[in-house]
Amino acid sequence: MTPGFTGSLLDRADEARHDETKVRAMRSDPEALLLEMSGLHPTGAEQGTLGWTPLKYAEVRTELALLGRLDGTPRFVALERGVSAFRRSPELFAAITAMSAEDAGTYATARSLVDWHSRHGFCANCGTETMVFRAGWGRACPNCNAEHFPRVDPVVIMLAQHGEGENARVLVGRQPAFPPGRYSALAGFLEPGESIEEAVARELKEEAGVSVHSVRYMASQPWPFPSQLMIACVGMTDDDALIVDHTELEEALWVSRDGVRASLAGDPDAPFLPPPPYAIAHTLFSMWVAE
Repeated sequence: MTPGFTGSLLDRADEARHDETKVRAMRSDPEALLLEMSGLHPTGAEQGTLGWTPLKYAEVRTELALLGRLDGTPRFVALERGVSAFRRSPELFAAITAMSAEDAGTYATARSLVDWHSRHGFCANCGTETMVFRAGWGRACPNCNAEHFPRVDPVVIMLAQHGEGENARVLVGRQPAFPPGRYSALAGFLEPGESIEEAVARELKEEAGVSVHSVRYMASQPWPFPSQLMIACVGMTDDDALIVDHTELEEALWVSRDGVRASLAGDPDAPFLPPPPYAIAHTLFSMWVAE
């Protein structure tokens, strides 16, 4: 039940990021490797593994970011400009499905880093164009000396549970963009001044009219589209009446534990098509069933 995009074997080599001498030595290492990317697509990953090319043979026309060491070898990614993390394709998700959990975690790191640099080329404080520093893990402003670092946006993703034990049911919802039959857990960004528990309660109330209590944490996952931390929770409710906000959800429904089991098992008569295995919603359903 390990969430997707976790488990990378990268040693992030934080001690080297502060030392330009060490970074130069790693770049000039004859064994150093560059992640093969076309924009934000992992080239060749449909075959089940990330592609790496010797850095010494690569034609690099842009800045590099140090991903870290893997098997003792320095690993880098090129910081391409003008890419967008919001462009996704069936080919990309096929590649992610084919990757090992370790490779998917490494790709998630690289993708989020490249996207952040592509969208944060100017200082948020004074508007001056910034420069890459800390081996690609930050940008510095030459005008006001502000330092900017890759950010992660927290998102709660949750199930409302009604009832206990084998009689328990959970709330699932679908958005119009989902494939036919697919339902998932409800989700939303944390807002300023909120705890995780408060965000879970607010989102369920706003989207489905459900009031929850006794919120419990289940798992978390980095989600590189573009750079979020998914925080999976379950909250208890004493009232199963729904008031669906159709600006957020196309439909919502309660599903029994057996129904969730059938959906995860791929039963053609299951009440819904579950999220893909690399999505934390899939992990959340699996953990809830296992409880």
